[in-house]
Amino acid sequence: MDAPSGRQFEIASGAQRATVVEVGGGIREYDVDGRPVLDPYPRDAMVDGAHGAPLVPWPNRLDGGRYRFDGVEHQVPINEPSTNTAIHGLLRWRAWQPLEHAADRVVMGVRLHPMSGYPFTLDVRVEYRLGDTGLVVTTTTTNAGPDACPYGHGQHPYLSPGSGLVDACVLELDAATRVVVDAERMLPVGREAVAGTKYDFRGGARIDDAVIDAAYTDLTRDADGRTWALLTGPDGATVAFWVDSNYPFVQLFTGDTLAPGRQRRGLACEPTTCPPNAFATGEHLIRLSPGGSHTASWGVGLR
Repeated sequence: MDAPSGRQFEIASGAQRATVVEVGGGIREYDVDGRPVLDPYPRDAMVDGAHGAPLVPWPNRLDGGRYRFDGVEHQVPINEPSTNTAIHGLLRWRAWQPLEHAADRVVMGVRLHPMSGYPFTLDVRVEYRLGDTGLVVTTTTTNAGPDACPYGHGQHPYLSPGSGLVDACVLELDAATRVVVDAERMLPVGREAVAGTKYDFRGGARIDDAVIDAAYTDLTRDADGRTWALLTGPDGATVAFWVDSNYPFVQLFTGDTLAPGRQRRGLACEPTTCPPNAFATGEHLIRLSPGGSHTASWGVGLR
């Protein structure tokens, strides 16, 4: 019988192995020499906590599922009743298709047809490629409809601490600012500089029992325009994660709301093009003209 996540598309390169899935088009597992780089979910289980999923056409939460675009009000379904929000877009439970599949590479694709609340057409392609530096994931989305449309994108990988929990890990992320959210609905209420707070990971800090679910921005970038997050586990291995300049935000989530036994088993390190509630606020919202495309890449490997 099919796995709950549908068909499994395996890729490999040397000691690296990854599995990409049909349902949601996400990555279910990625390891090097048997050591998890991304925290996996079982083949015989439904994806939990959006593990590895592309988040299209918006990441994170949208207040009341409502937004206004070009003078027209839209309402998308609420899928997180506890916060009265629409979370992580419209494609997490769709069947994606393998457009290309080679030994070390797979490209997953899907067309988002017009629907109530989002009457636009998007063609989405996500390439997963293994190489000398690890896994590289590139998402290209094209407006295939006749009208301009609002767009945002993210993905939801969980960096693995190896065995044990993220509590024993040291995290380094050179980001100066945190998006502050309200505790009840997890929607933005402001921003704060991380300097002097428990959310400052710029020089590297142990996670311990910190509960984190926040977007970080004002990212320091290297000569290639990349921002890095480094998660060093108790086994001494470091998961090195990067985002390119098309991702101005990185959302961190310690997984505290997952089911017992799954909590804090990985650190979600989510590249996003916009902060939470961007469809409503317009902040960093991408306007895709007819035929227009947007491409962004992130990657991860083991040191």
